[in-house]
Amino acid sequence: MKTLSQSIARFSHQLKVDVIPPEILEKARTCLFYNAGVALGSNMTPYAATARRAAIAMHGVTADGATLLGDGRKSAILGALVANSAMFHGRTQDDTCGAAHLGAMIIPTLIALIETRRYPVARLLPALVAGYEVGGGLEIAGASGSTQAGFRASPVFGSIAVAAACAKIMDLTESQIAAAIANAASFAGGTLQAFDDGTEEWRYQLGVAALNGLLSAELAAAGSLSSSRALEGGSGFFRAFARLDIDAGAIIGRLGQEWSLQRVTFKPFPVCAFNQTPVTAALRLRKTLGSRRVERAEVRMNPYETGYAGIDSKGPFSTISGTLMSIPFCIAQSILRGAPTMTSMTSYNDVEVNTLARSIALIGDPALPRLSCSITLDLEDGTSLSEKMVCSTQDYNFPTVIAEKLVRDIGEEMRIPAAAYNLVVNFARNLPSGSIDDVLNAFAMISPAR
Repeated sequence: MKTLSQSIARFSHQLKVDVIPPEILEKARTCLFYNAGVALGSNMTPYAATARRAAIAMHGVTADGATLLGDGRKSAILGALVANSAMFHGRTQDDTCGAAHLGAMIIPTLIALIETRRYPVARLLPALVAGYEVGGGLEIAGASGSTQAGFRASPVFGSIAVAAACAKIMDLTESQIAAAIANAASFAGGTLQAFDDGTEEWRYQLGVAALNGLLSAELAAAGSLSSSRALEGGSGFFRAFARLDIDAGAIIGRLGQEWSLQRVTFKPFPVCAFNQTPVTAALRLRKTLGSRRVERAEVRMNPYETGYAGIDSKGPFSTISGTLMSIPFCIAQSILRGAPTMTSMTSYNDVEVNTLARSIALIGDPALPRLSCSITLDLEDGTSLSEKMVCSTQDYNFPTVIAEKLVRDIGEEMRIPAAAYNLVVNFARNLPSGSIDDVLNAFAMISPAR
């Protein structure tokens, strides 16, 4: 009987464009241009610049390296993964699979591999699907436990997702893919403490996970001897990170039946995925509120979300890492100032917003499913307003046309040339044909050297 990593490897190895359902291929294309589009609008975030400096300090500038997207210089591929993943994650508006930001790790890694090694572009879609399905299948089984243990889903499950994607685009054998998954299970990690403290380590976790994923695949290709029970073993991945004895058969049974790409969601606002619905509900209340003033508010959400690091913070805030996670801040800002932007989320000294945020009570309510909320505003005139939204991943599983509008709106906000978006959208639409140079040229349009 095959182990979990061996079964996942067999599924991944068999993925081909002509056997993947058309709707899954379409979702993969959408994820590709959506994440690339978000990254185009994230180039000026300080996290991208910090990661680039670190990459250059470690690896220098190399003429035959991977492009630091939006920068123009080239460096060793390992440094490029750290820098480019930080850029893709810069607005935190990249896509989300459950609690994990898989696209911001998988996509820049595959772009760098195709650029530097000239793998056929025809391999991109199957590799992309493999990454999302492997990472997403493990995330849905273990993220609740790993989050409660203090680990962040993105680097924990993303390392394995990237390993699977790299192994697929490298055209490794089934046994080598299993070894790559096992290696990544051993190398994964990343805590949630930065969200509580409002610091920035989480900005770079995705790049480290991408690096681990590529290294895992390279070691497998080189012949590493890796545990066949790395995932379900008594001291393996799920026991270590999620404190769970998982049902390996159930995970295997979902492969190719319950596609993780169908759970991937897109963010209308540059805030935490858990805050998308509360912000939407607050904006609805804002329309009804008019000139009346709020005295206090109560917000109810699923306990998994209210217990997440940084979600209940009321400040004081000095970084966007704190504000984008804070439900009280996001709701107060939305009610008083409108839809969040990168500028408004860095307005740390808005007295009115901070005062309202401190008056917001956040309550865990198991009757509400995830991605849902109920907000009640008590007004100074003695009346109350309420808004309840019961949502699921399908409410944020936007069709291609809406996902494209979201990223083009980001481009307008950040003054990115529309031609850059045209290049990445057309590249995704034309897959499995095309040239990776179109993507590189899109990012060259926002390079400071241009």
